[in-house]
Amino acid sequence: FLSSGINSRVRGVLTHYNTYYILNLIENMALKGVKVIELAGLAPSPFAGMILADYGADVVRVDQLRPLPSTNIMARGKQSISINIKKPDGLIILKKLIKDADILIEPFRPGVMEKLGLGPDSLLSENKRLIYARLSGYGQTGLLVMLLAMI
Repeated sequence: FLSSGINSRVRGVLTHYNTYYILNLIENMALKGVKVIELAGLAPSPFAGMILADYGADVVRVDQLRPLPSTNIMARGKQSISINIKKPDGLIILKKLIKDADILIEPFRPGVMEKLGLGPDSLLSENKRLIYARLSGYGQTGLLVMLLAMI
């Protein structure tokens, strides 16, 4: 109903104001400049990456190699790369990405990252400022982890 009574000059001012407001929000995002590497997995990992991207972080989602790209709704605001991290070339690429990152989000079962040579000890020795976030369903230790391994 507003557009019918507003002349084009006023509409132009409102459009300019909205554009300025949106650009100002984007420019002043809380996590602008924070680099996040998210290893694709079940819901907690992509959800955490999505929230960080919503607040302005530069999130790169590392997907497994698939014939078609994922259409996951939690991929908004993220860049995506498909890497086979079980191959030496894939590990080299991933390590280069992590070397410049501020945050790593990994969703795997206990021991998976260590078997790949990507555990916290090895990555934190190369990147002291890295925040290493593990988002496994049952944690890294304890009774539930043992039960899950038996399934």
